[in-house]
Amino acid sequence: MSLIQTISDVNNTFLSRRELTCDFPGLSGKLKSMEAVDMVTKEFKLDGKVVVPMRLKTHVGMSKVTGIFYVYEDEVLAKKHINPTIISRLEKTKAKIAEAEKAAEAPVEEAAAEAPVEEAAAEAPVEEKTE
Repeated sequence: MSLIQTISDVNNTFLSRRELTCDFPGLSGKLKSMEAVDMVTKEFKLDGKVVVPMRLKTHVGMSKVTGIFYVYEDEVLAKKHINPTIISRLEKTKAKIAEAEKAAEAPVEEAAAEAPVEEAAAEAPVEEKTE
């Protein structure tokens, strides 16, 4: 992962949220919104909070991305304040990621289930019939 540079960190008490603006140097064209959310969550230790990526802006002629994130304590409050279109896009993206992880785990489990059968067949002594 690359280094995250904090531009501003404002606690908006009126809207009960924290507003983060961060730079991601060297990640233009490579950074996805959910990856940016994971990076910000790990960097600022925001486990258990709702982090919503509002904007990821790539700068012309530079290889940096500036992201604006809203951090809420409560998911209900986040859904109240943020446009429902943004929330639905985030939920669709999370669902696709979950499906991809399940699909990646399924072949591993099938291979693990088949492996003992193959090993048992290879280890079993071969009996020759004599008539």
